[in-house]
Amino acid sequence: MSEYSSKLLETTVNELARLPGIGKKTALRLALHILREDAVFATNLGNAVIRMREEIVFCKKCNNISDADLCVICANPRRDENTLCVVEDTRDVLAIENTAQFNGLYHVLGGIINPIEGVGPNDVHISHLVQRVNSEEIHEVILALPATVEGDTTNFYIYKLLQLFEIKITTIARGVAVGNELEYTDEITLGRSILNRLPFEGVAK
Repeated sequence: MSEYSSKLLETTVNELARLPGIGKKTALRLALHILREDAVFATNLGNAVIRMREEIVFCKKCNNISDADLCVICANPRRDENTLCVVEDTRDVLAIENTAQFNGLYHVLGGIINPIEGVGPNDVHISHLVQRVNSEEIHEVILALPATVEGDTTNFYIYKLLQLFEIKITTIARGVAVGNELEYTDEITLGRSILNRLPFEGVAK
């Protein structure tokens, strides 16, 4: 027998609980909050989610989430087009942008190499990165992947591929604790890690 007095409420709670980090109690609280708000709020929320899912695209240049073929970062003529920061996903772009310490462009891999999870080099945007370095005026590639075994493996794989080009390859300073995801690192620490980046080949492996 259902613990909810309304099947509609139960369905909403079950759907909200599918979101990462949202348990049944939090989902119920959110559902009840939506229910207490006026109908316009619920309509706007629903429409925003539907439009995001149907209309959002990936930037054809950097693979970041975007509303158009080029994201606002790639389309900004004031960005340094010679410096490329390689990150795992959009959350890392947001984290680095919040530091206001980086003015270059990004390349979003959409994941990192993880053989245990069945993710290999061909499952992320590494070949696209090599194409960009080959075709664009890139002078430096900053490897800003998570300080994990998988992140280090991906860093080294990319480093070996990019050694064919005459560019500087650096990595963020290890002010970011080992095992940390960039999105959970405070802005000051992350900003300093970007500014104090090191040559990749000089990093202990």
